[in-house]
Amino acid sequence: MEKERVQKIIAESGMCSRRKAEELIANGEVTINGHVCGLGDKADPNADIISVKGKRIGEVPREKRYIMLNKPRGYITTMADEQGRKIAVELLKGVEERVVPVGRLDRNSEGLLLFTNDGEFANEITHPSRHVSKTYRVTIDGKVSEEQIMRLSAGVELDDGKVTLPCSVEVLVEEPDRTVLRITIKQGLNRQIRRMCAAVGLEVGRLRRTAIGGVKLGMLKPGEWRDLTKDELRMLRAAVGKSNKKR
Repeated sequence: MEKERVQKIIAESGMCSRRKAEELIANGEVTINGHVCGLGDKADPNADIISVKGKRIGEVPREKRYIMLNKPRGYITTMADEQGRKIAVELLKGVEERVVPVGRLDRNSEGLLLFTNDGEFANEITHPSRHVSKTYRVTIDGKVSEEQIMRLSAGVELDDGKVTLPCSVEVLVEEPDRTVLRITIKQGLNRQIRRMCAAVGLEVGRLRRTAIGGVKLGMLKPGEWRDLTKDELRMLRAAVGKSNKKR
């Protein structure tokens, strides 16, 4: 088998994203047949022994899985938690492959969360340069002014000095004590929607992601999961500018 870059092999094993694999290699935490490797090194995934932090990675998965979960509130998206909190991956009953979340939803947020054992695919969806759209239904406590909507749409400066890209903001429901917005962004900053709203003086009461790259959550109930369809995979690959051909 032709040799491949080590970060690509690690990503395709489902252990972590390609970017994270590159960090691990740069930190000297990856070895090939017992020798520390560097960025740019290549290996044969079926012949060489590749280890991360002393733990050997599995062979490249033969069967790729692409899953959507309707994450309920109260679950975190890490693969393990020392504090004993509920983990979203534990909801994937019956999934034998080791899959990892594609991006994150914070503990108090809910909705569409993707999982896969295709590390390259996960990296493409989450990479900042791809600008894959993500749509949220955001319930705000109280009223929202036109000025606040315009500021959100144009881009706001966050608490760390970063400025968000222009986005789409629509008012879905207006009531005396709450306003429901549909916000579509093309970035993936940490807790971005909540921080955007805080920057313009709005308090988020509920946050639910409803779509990624045109793939919609639909009628999937909280806590339930299903495999993505071929059409949904084509939509996501089109969103990152990739070929629709089967990997």
